[in-house]
Amino acid sequence: MSALAGNRLSPNHPPPRHGPIGGPGAWYGSKLKHSTEWMYPLSESERSEMIDAMRRARKAHDDIADMTKSDFAIPTFGKRLDELRREALHGRGFVLLRNFPVENFTFEEIATMYWGFGTYMGTARSQNARGHLLGHVTDITDRYDDPSKRGYLSNRHLLYHSDSVDMVSLLCLQKAKSGGLSTIVSSYTIHDEMWKRRPDLAEILYGPVPRNRRKEIPEGKGPWYDLPVFNHCNGRLAISFLRQFIDEAQDHPDVGQFDPLLVEALDVLTTLAEDPDLFLSMDFEPGDIQLIHNHQILHNRTGYEDWPEPERKRYLLRLWLSPPDGLKLPEAFAERYGSIAVGDRGGVVVPGTKLNVPLTAL
Repeated sequence: MSALAGNRLSPNHPPPRHGPIGGPGAWYGSKLKHSTEWMYPLSESERSEMIDAMRRARKAHDDIADMTKSDFAIPTFGKRLDELRREALHGRGFVLLRNFPVENFTFEEIATMYWGFGTYMGTARSQNARGHLLGHVTDITDRYDDPSKRGYLSNRHLLYHSDSVDMVSLLCLQKAKSGGLSTIVSSYTIHDEMWKRRPDLAEILYGPVPRNRRKEIPEGKGPWYDLPVFNHCNGRLAISFLRQFIDEAQDHPDVGQFDPLLVEALDVLTTLAEDPDLFLSMDFEPGDIQLIHNHQILHNRTGYEDWPEPERKRYLLRLWLSPPDGLKLPEAFAERYGSIAVGDRGGVVVPGTKLNVPLTAL
């Protein structure tokens, strides 16, 4: 079957939204970089609430995976977290929290607090075939050489992409010696710029685009699947983009080589994402939490140089989250998300996956 985009729409692929999306989700990084409106520093009282909640939760449960939102009573901070979640889902598409308590706590105490934060954002989803509900973003290539692993376990440059879940969050524990900037760009802005410059190519990205599953093949599924890059459903745009997985789909004989117009459309999207007028970069400090809505935001990371001392190495914790008030998605997303049920979708689950909350990267 030839992978011709834009000419084989099915009921699972809604028709294109012709013209711009606009709204608060369509922003330009060149303007936001001079603003702090997307940052939220925790107050001392909010930090204290989180610390107290962590201590209560640890007394009630031995395993972080058993802790739920009800175990983290944070009356004041909890209301603010609800507001920040709604901003990420229905506003700008991202937020950066600062001053989260990480100093003078054990690793498990920090992980517990971060898990508690996550319970106010949604249900934690598996981030790999090993069922990790808590991800460890650090360079372990000197200890773990597996070609199927994701780039977050290295120090290399990661290209613009969206993850296979509604929301992703990162908590910085240690920053690199140099580099490691997080860069985000609004997929709404990319969509709107494509409609202005090349509407023919924007429309192509509403057609089914093959994706390689690599080794993450759910039970009963094939080694590749179709999902448009642009999806307009119930009045909202949802984007799904990871160029490497898209390009690799061509290795499957029943996919074949892409139509040149699809390749051009993907190239234009990538060029727009790398436009300094569009993207916004941020240098994480310890205690920073980045929260992004994957359906609105593409993100990348610059390569980095680490400290030679193991205890100073760049280290982030990550959560993949399915919020209770997420977008309604077209059926096509079930091929990657497993389901399109709001609050219970996304992540990586393959035969043999056992969900767990690891406290180490390995």
